[in-house]
Amino acid sequence: MLQVVDRKCKLIVSRILVTWLEFSIIKEEQEELCTSLGQEEPELQQMTDEHEEPSTSQEIRQIIVKQEIDTFFVTPAHEESDHGDISPMSESEKPYSCEICGKSFRSNDNLLVHMRTHTGEKPYSCETCGKSFSHCSNLTVHMRSHTGEKPYSCETCGKSFTVSRSLMVHMRLHTGEKLYLCNTCGKRFTDLTTFKRHTAIHTGVKPYSCETCGKSFTYSSNLKVHMRTHTGEKPHVCNFCWKRFADTSALKRHTAVHQGEKPYSCETCGNGFRRRDNLLLHMSTHTDEKPYPCETCGKSFRSNENLLLHVRTHTGEKPYSCKTCGKSFSHCSNLIVHMRTHTGEKPYLCTTCGKRFSVPSVLKSHMRIHTECVIHLVIIIFLF
Repeated sequence: MLQVVDRKCKLIVSRILVTWLEFSIIKEEQEELCTSLGQEEPELQQMTDEHEEPSTSQEIRQIIVKQEIDTFFVTPAHEESDHGDISPMSESEKPYSCEICGKSFRSNDNLLVHMRTHTGEKPYSCETCGKSFSHCSNLTVHMRSHTGEKPYSCETCGKSFTVSRSLMVHMRLHTGEKLYLCNTCGKRFTDLTTFKRHTAIHTGVKPYSCETCGKSFTYSSNLKVHMRTHTGEKPHVCNFCWKRFADTSALKRHTAVHQGEKPYSCETCGNGFRRRDNLLLHMSTHTDEKPYPCETCGKSFRSNENLLLHVRTHTGEKPYSCKTCGKSFSHCSNLIVHMRTHTGEKPYLCTTCGKRFSVPSVLKSHMRIHTECVIHLVIIIFLF
């Protein structure tokens, strides 16, 4: 009977320990973020990019959590403190220190893994694509991008993930938990990556510039995707129609057209949308909210993208140039329409007479001819 009680007590205390450690992880992430906002941001995934390598520090934390629990269960009773309190690990219990940054570790193995963050050593290579990793577990996770394995599933909606941390972040969408607070505007976020992207909006820092057109970006990954607009590179292919795209987010949006998916619904009118940002933009039509004002003329817009397009009317910026005649445009859609004057493409068809047009506005004007003819015919029939 005493053994059963002792086992239950240890189980309860272990759960308390895990909760405390998880809280410490979140707290440490936030502290690291506060000191890193001014530093160069590493490449972030577009909604679309290859799987991101988990950080070594996260792996070490997970190892420590496991080791803490294991140690608790095997510690002999006579070695426990007189008070029986569980306290954070002291420095004396972490005898292995990094000579470069001074961080301490409980085992030499953990120290060796940490040292790779300084040396850049990546001894584990993928035999499929050749990408290298600093830890074998990172390689294991990466291999799932080739095999398609997603062993972690959400019990609420059934969505699957390649790593447990992605599932943990996803669960916050269902619970409504938002751990990361923007001190500038008060907005909250469920994950650290989205939070970092948001804070860059307030700082306005864009250190990555395009050498071709001069456009600047907050992240190097965004610049990399942008460069494809100049090179014409489209590495992502649709498996349904074989159409190619410059980035995976565009491919995902396109694929949703084939699959008919509209997972984001408006609670006010019931309209469905393929993308969450489209839903958020649509929601502003119900509230008339236009939070993005132009500093030059005061006109307000529903999205930052629309504001940026408007600002070009003041600056005269025309970053999109025709390679045939050299004419420049402020928006890529205008360039697409212009290119039809060279190619002769006329994708808009009048279903009444079969005449084709290069832009929908001209087709709309043309349709009035048929509408007016019908009205005149009705009047003539009615009069005679």
